[in-house]
Amino acid sequence: MKLLFISLGCDKNLVDTEEMLGLLAREKFSFTDDESQAEVIVINTCCFINDAKEESVNTILQMAEYKKYGRCKALIVTGCLAQRYKKEIQEEIKEVDAILGTNSYEKIAEVIKNALNGQGTCIFNELEGFPMIPNSKRQITTGGHYAYMKIAEGCNKHCTYCIIPQIRGKYRSVPIEKLLLQAEELAEQGVKELILVAQETTLYGIDLYGEKTLPKLLHELGKVKGIRWIRILYCYPEEITDELIQTIKTEPKVCHYLDLPIQHVNDEVLKRMGRKTNKSQIIEIVKKLREEIPDISIRTTLISGFPGETDEQHEELVEFVDEMEFDRLGVFTYSAEENTPAVEMNGQINEDIKETRRDEIMQLQQEIVFEKDQEMIGKELWVMVEGKVADENAFVGRTYKDAPNVDGYIFVNTEEELVTGDFARVKVTGALEYDLIGEIINEFTK
Repeated sequence: MKLLFISLGCDKNLVDTEEMLGLLAREKFSFTDDESQAEVIVINTCCFINDAKEESVNTILQMAEYKKYGRCKALIVTGCLAQRYKKEIQEEIKEVDAILGTNSYEKIAEVIKNALNGQGTCIFNELEGFPMIPNSKRQITTGGHYAYMKIAEGCNKHCTYCIIPQIRGKYRSVPIEKLLLQAEELAEQGVKELILVAQETTLYGIDLYGEKTLPKLLHELGKVKGIRWIRILYCYPEEITDELIQTIKTEPKVCHYLDLPIQHVNDEVLKRMGRKTNKSQIIEIVKKLREEIPDISIRTTLISGFPGETDEQHEELVEFVDEMEFDRLGVFTYSAEENTPAVEMNGQINEDIKETRRDEIMQLQQEIVFEKDQEMIGKELWVMVEGKVADENAFVGRTYKDAPNVDGYIFVNTEEELVTGDFARVKVTGALEYDLIGEIINEFTK
């Protein structure tokens, strides 16, 4: 039975996908990336913002055509869109045979078998605890040299623009012993970089152990043989402790990199967003990180055009970006999500204005990154090889400063035969808009 699995949305969703693929591999399904050959199609959906929702709906409709006219015998929808809009999917897309909620994916093999037997299924576990996953290896889809590790599920923050607590539930940490076992299994499969993800990684352990336990987790993961890099994403600024900063500074395998989503900097906008920090606190934590870890690479994300954002508040954000010179930065236009407080706020902003404000910030950030990259010329760094440049004696890789798929790359000129996952010592020789150019110097390791 050939199965096509489509994973949409964030890296946390991808972890769920890889868990499901592991379960299905244990059940002896074979996999294909050809829609026309698939007898079963599973779509793990996203609905975080309108663009993601639209992509998920369009993908379901496209795959429904193979159910009507192709070889597909079972069409399964899971993930965030399924959790949020199960009734609408059932009523409006009759080709869908089964729907699984965000906390029910351990049932994936069962619902596929039922669907193939003509039994439609809709399973939604309570949004508490975790799916009861039998012992099965995750099927890594990132190339095998790096993998995401979801250390917690859900969120307690309730930002006024965000739907996540409604579709993922309250914050729930994965016990340390389970994460260590998972890390060892991933290392045995060849993974060299662990990327820690959650809706918020900084609160890890607060529900299980009564205190923030991310530093302890980092120390324990640092003992896992085969892992070279540990990268931390999604750290809320108000939750960063001195202990965490010192752990990042001193734990050899932890990359001097931090993803610090601040969303805005104007105090009034932050308050309307339901954020738990203010401008002065953000400045203080960035300053402390840079003082303690001078070579740290800080990434942040912003929202442009939040309801009520004035021209002056936008300009304050632009000036802040110019002054802070973040190493990496992304901007989303505000997406009005139903059943969130922000969608009812006065001062909803025109899409064109949102996009103009976003583009202004991103143009400024491009200039900042180019200047920072110029400063990197002449420096030597370890680089993880991601692949070969076609028809050239060059490879593409990432430094500790770059998370996959969201940050930049470094293009490495060398006569050496490297493979994906190798680590090479590289001297930076040039810079592009967002990427670096370098040459291998005298060593590389598997």
